[in-house]
This record gives sequence, structure tokens and C-alpha cells, in this order.
Amino acid sequence: MAEIITMPRLSDTMEEGTVASWLKKVGDKVKEGDILAEIETDKATMEFESFYEGTLLHIGIAEGETAEVDKLLAIIGEEGEDISGLLNGNEEVEKSVEENTEAATKEEPAKESASSEDSKIPDGVEIITMPRLSDTMEEGTVASWLKKEGDKVEEGDILAEIETDKATMEFESFYSGTLLKIGIAEGETAKVDALLAIIGPAGTDVSAVNLSAKPAEAPKETKKVVAPESKPQEQPAKENKSVAVSQSTSSANATGRIFASPLAKKLAEEKGIALSSVRGSGENGRIVKRDIENYQPTAAGVAAYVPVGEESFEETTNSQMRKTIAKRLGESKFTAPHYYLTIELDMDNAIASRAAINSNPDVKISFNDMIVKACAMALRKHPQVNSQWDDKVTRIAKHIHVGVAVAVDEGLVVPVLKFADNMTFSQIGAAVKELAGKARDKKLTPDEMQGSTFTVSNLGMFGIKEFTSIINQPNSAILSVGAIVEKPVVKNGAIAIGNTMTVTLACDHRTVDGATGAKFLQTLRQYIENPVTMFV
Repeated sequence: MAEIITMPRLSDTMEEGTVASWLKKVGDKVKEGDILAEIETDKATMEFESFYEGTLLHIGIAEGETAEVDKLLAIIGEEGEDISGLLNGNEEVEKSVEENTEAATKEEPAKESASSEDSKIPDGVEIITMPRLSDTMEEGTVASWLKKEGDKVEEGDILAEIETDKATMEFESFYSGTLLKIGIAEGETAKVDALLAIIGPAGTDVSAVNLSAKPAEAPKETKKVVAPESKPQEQPAKENKSVAVSQSTSSANATGRIFASPLAKKLAEEKGIALSSVRGSGENGRIVKRDIENYQPTAAGVAAYVPVGEESFEETTNSQMRKTIAKRLGESKFTAPHYYLTIELDMDNAIASRAAINSNPDVKISFNDMIVKACAMALRKHPQVNSQWDDKVTRIAKHIHVGVAVAVDEGLVVPVLKFADNMTFSQIGAAVKELAGKARDKKLTPDEMQGSTFTVSNLGMFGIKEFTSIINQPNSAILSVGAIVEKPVVKNGAIAIGNTMTVTLACDHRTVDGATGAKFLQTLRQYIENPVTMFV
């Protein structure tokens, strides 16, 4: 008695499935446990096996087509059995069945005609083309060949691993013979239906085969057959039976059948590994290639350790500050052509100068204060760095307002030191301290965060030696300041212990050329390595 097989629900969220490939064709004998097709769900591409024995009488969903759960997938029954009664007398379906039957009667003449047209393909030779392994696949890349030219091939052997637009999948042979020709080398990409390989009798000369020709195709079904939706109360047993994927976390289902990919089975056989002792990491516990490659036998009575846990996420609503940061930095990174210049500074004199200045109990300055002052003075000598890009003009600011990046709980803010070139070390230190405090207390005014013409970002206090920053538009440059590091250096031709600091200047190439940025850093080096020059 014929059995209707419907599109199974292979995951809890699956609403429809796509037939990635059929492993059986109409007229083939089917045994219980045979893989009928590979079905692409909303989560993965999974093998779908038959729990019935008989002949595949009808295919309702062609390769590459998508259908809702419970739509007619296939019909299995006795050879020659009349299946029209299973389709509830639907006239359109009956018409489709008749058309399919007529097409089948024309199949052999079509093949004979095609064969006569392409006499260059010797008898017994099979042309294998690049398969369409997913519904969106337009081309595929041969990741690796598991057979080489001259090797014997059995039906079901894995020929190659093919990388599609969605995954790397195993491709097995449906023919037995010798691999006579490889048409697409490892690492190469080709369109769907391009010649992939030729299989045939050993010693067959296939040099005359046109590698760009496609094999002849038999006429396709003229209409897609869709069966009426089955009622759960009428066939509960059949619906349960047609689901071919184990729902347990083990590689074996309740009947003891072990789910494993063809390649995994082949590797296990070669390595002498019993599949029953392997825990699968694929969908629903399916054993895949990596499980065999990573398999480690365990001592008798000692179970293999399998880490368990719960995957979870914590969602935090994005604040307006975080949204603004994301928007502005994204715009800067993808509109301004950034380039980066890095130099290493000798900090010995700067350390000595800071110590001397801070010996006054009424004054306390930081290295960051010295860097801000040095940048402001260098901008005065290199005004092109103190600029802004506009589609029609480049604006060179005659005033120098230095932004100082400050980290806060919700992100990053940049308070601005206005006319920083006219400020002393102690004035810069006091202003930065005040503005940073306001930033952390969320009391900065809009005016205190606007108008910067250059920005300094310092992560040295966190031990970061070197980094790059995204330009704070409309600025044309930003300086990234790393930590001061004590290390061996060469001084006067001899190795000595010194202190160095790495700084990186990110520039907008639309306004600041490489030579201009380099000259700016030369001037900055002069000021930092010889702080006394900033007092002249």
C-alpha cells in the first residue's frame, strides 16, 4: 500500500523547507533507513530518511523548491501502483500525474536523441556537473577532492567537499567506476552545472569530451504536485514516522540507528573507530567529520567529559549617547579615508621636566597635559592639520581648540579645551580635571563639547602601548597616546635603559597629506623630547 510522505518539521521553528537535493529518483527502490533527500530548514541542511520500503512513485517537491510543512514531499509504494486515489480525486493533481507519466514515456527517446547529438561521450561514461546544493547557490568552490584521477569510485563514495554560499558540504557519487577526469581543481570556483568530473570504465579516453558541454537532461515535470494537507487525527502514526531526524542529544535514536555523515562514516571505517563510541556535535547529535578527527578513546568505565552549560544573552537598551557614538564614528570611519603615522618618543627629558614642575607643592601636571600643550603648539606651525573637509572647500581653523577624549560609564565624551595653545601646563591640567569631572557626573554643557579642531585620546594609563583611533569629525586628525615603557634603548652608540612612548596620528587624507602629517609629528617630537622648548 502506497504511503504519502509530507514535508517534515525538522526544527521547532520550521515553517517551510527547501529540498536541497534528492538522493533517490522516481522508480528507485527504497529501503527503510535510506536517505531520500537533503532538506534545508531555517537552521541547517539535514538528511531526511525513509521509514518505509518500496518504490519511489512520485516526487512532489523538486530540488531547489520550497514548500510549507505538511505539503506533499513524496509517495512510496509498490512498483506500478495507482496513486491517484491517494490524491483525493483532485483534478489538477490527477492531470499532473498524467503529464508526469507522459513525460516519463518520452524520457528514453529524449535521452537517445541527446546521446546521438553528443557522440563524443563514450558509452558507460557519466558526466558530473557542479551541483546546486542550496536554493540560492549560483556557483561553488571545490574545497578538497577526496578522490584523485585514476581512483576507483563506488556509488555513495564522497568525491569532494564543495563550498557553497551557505556551507561546505560533502558531495557523493551516484555512479561506480573510475574517476577519469577532474574538471574543477581544489580551490577553484565554477558556476552551477559546470563540468565537475567524469566517471566511467577504467582506461576510457575522454580527451574528446567537450568540457564546457552539459549532459543531456530528460524533460522535467510540467507541473508541481501539491497534495492536500493531511489531517493530524487521521494519520498521527505516519506523521511521527516520517520525521527522520533524532530529537535526542545522542548520535543514536530510539531504534539504535546512528546518525553520521557519509564522510564521517568513511573516516571512522579507515581509522577503525566504532561510531557507537563517538558523540556527535552536528545537528541533533549527528556525527560529522570533525568528531572523527577529534575523537579520543576513553579508559574503560570512564566517560568522556562533555562540557555543558546554558547559552544566554543579556540585553541592554542602547542609550542616546551610545547611539550617537555609533552613528558619528561609523560615519567618520566609512567617509573619511584614514591613514596612520606612528613614532616612538624618548620620554626621559619629559619625565625629568614633569618632576621638576611638580616639585612646586601648588602645581601638579600630568604627561597628558604636556602632550595637549605640545599638540596645540605643533598645530600652530602646521595649520593644515587643524582643518575641516567640506565638499566644496577645506576650512583651516585659525583658532586651536583641542578635544580630550574622556571615558564615562555609557561610552565616550570629548570635552574641549578652547584656545589651548594660549594655556599653560597648569591651566590645561586644571581645565581637564574640571571637564572630566563634569563628564562623569553628566553635567557637561553642549558648549563644552563642541568646536574641537583636533583631538587627543590617551589610553596609556590603562597600560596600552599602542593603538589607533577613529577621527572625531569634523576634525582632520586625532592623536592616540600609549603608555610610557621602560626598555633598552640606544643612546650615543651604546645600549642604555630608557623610557619611550608610542603615539599614532590618524589623518583624513582628503585634507592632510602624508608629508604634512609626518612634519607635524616631527614638531611634536621636538616639543615632547625637549619640553623646555615649549616655554620659548
